[in-house]
Amino acid sequence: MNDKEIMEGILLTTKGAIDLYMHGAVESATPNVHGAFSGALESALCMQSEVYRDMAERGWYPSEQAPQQKLDAVKQKYAGIA
Repeated sequence: MNDKEIMEGILLTTKGAIDLYMHGAVESATPNVHGAFSGALESALCMQSEVYRDMAERGWYPSEQAPQQKLDAVKQKYAGIA
């Protein structure tokens, strides 16, 4: 396994944990449980952000900016929903 494959695995695992923690927080029945899941979610989100940033810096997770026209179209589409 090379570094890129390891980082991809970490990113996928972290995204999976984020999904679980988010659902745990949403479905929690007590403030203590909600707090535990929310704290774990925040930590996982920070980790995901760091892994993504490191991969993007190495060119392993390329992204492109959306054209302003597409952004404007989405903003207009959802402007009345709120």
